[in-house]
Amino acid sequence: MFRRREPVPFAFLAEADSFRSNVTRPPRQRSSAGQIAGRWLMGLTIVAGLVGALVIGMPSMSHESPAATQHSEASDGR
Repeated sequence: MFRRREPVPFAFLAEADSFRSNVTRPPRQRSSAGQIAGRWLMGLTIVAGLVGALVIGMPSMSHESPAATQHSEASDGR
């Protein structure tokens, strides 16, 4: 076993990296079909919201030249 040469104030911390637990974790519970479907629906809802926001916001982000905009006759000042 490798020992450190410099003094360590807390010897148990120096040996903690070589410690292995003999306690096993309990097995993970399998997700039910309802939980899996709920996760899929939540993911699809988030993706649909982002795509919808992008589609609705695209016209406001498009760059139009000032000559292409239409002016009403009332704003011409006749």
